[in-house]
Amino acid sequence: MDNIKVFDFDNTLYHGESSIDLAFYLIRRNKRILLYVPSILINLAKYKMCIVDREKAEQEINDFLKIAVKDKYEAAEIVESFWAENIHRLDHNIIKRVNKDDVIITAGPDMLINAIKDKLGTDNIISSIIDPDKREMVYFNFGENKAKRYKEVYGDTPIDSFYTDSFNDKPLMKLANNVYIVEKGRLKKMTEQGKAKL
Repeated sequence: MDNIKVFDFDNTLYHGESSIDLAFYLIRRNKRILLYVPSILINLAKYKMCIVDREKAEQEINDFLKIAVKDKYEAAEIVESFWAENIHRLDHNIIKRVNKDDVIITAGPDMLINAIKDKLGTDNIISSIIDPDKREMVYFNFGENKAKRYKEVYGDTPIDSFYTDSFNDKPLMKLANNVYIVEKGRLKKMTEQGKAKL
């Protein structure tokens, strides 16, 4: 593959944080997990400020999954009904930029993203991996892990352009020739001067 583009998912191809939206969707269905609302809001704030502790976040996600989801069959039903309600939040203007050889890299869980793969323009998706039987995360594809996983899958294949909304993706930004910051569906190219500050 030459001159591939790499896309973040949340707030890039999707308006919002899909995993956070899924968590609140689960809470609406299951009032006994209301206790997790403060934790979700705190973690969202930490994410926005780029101060996420990956290991702690992973443990909190695993705790939440075990309480919020009964088994893999319920998980599949939840994902299907979530997308029935939220598919309109995909940004079709940005998705039009995605070619079949391009790559989408997200911290979101594989079960969530794979359910709409046919709408994203590529089958090349790297996401967090959830063990549906154990209801726990096997691989948290966040921060440094995104760049690590990209290299594992694509080796030294250069990234021509990377599209993201967040400086949590600095490790991937450093691998790209061009970086575009996506804000509410609008693209802003990061200058060489800006890249020097990464």
